[in-house]
Amino acid sequence: MTLIAPTLQMFFTDRLARKRQTSPRTIAAYRDAPKLLLEFIHVRTCKLPSQLDWEDLDATMISGFLIYLEITRHNSVRTRNVRLTANRSPFSYAALRHPEHALLIQRVLAIPPKRFDKRIVTFLTQPEIDALVAAPDQAR
Repeated sequence: MTLIAPTLQMFFTDRLARKRQTSPRTIAAYRDAPKLLLEFIHVRTCKLPSQLDWEDLDATMISGFLIYLEITRHNSVRTRNVRLTANRSPFSYAALRHPEHALLIQRVLAIPPKRFDKRIVTFLTQPEIDALVAAPDQAR
């Protein structure tokens, strides 16, 4: 067994569940991103998750995973960024427990989120606003 499996297990049981007392829904959300990543790596390398070592989870592989999310899975930039954040968390946790992999972990944590245009929330169009302003009887 490599160092990845016990570290991931401790991240979920020790950090999320016990120390941070996160909700089961949050844990499920954090679980899905590494699961997708491990499936992606399995398709690329034919390695089972139990066979993976830290060198298999380098910044190049993570970046390829993010591209896969956008192109193949048609995820939005926001979803891609959420998956990146959810995959960064176990790496942050691992950085404290595996200093021998500090450079690799640092490179993964340095992957920036992708910028995106925020939509302006609008509820009414300008003609609708004008109609509402004109609607009250100003004589009353």
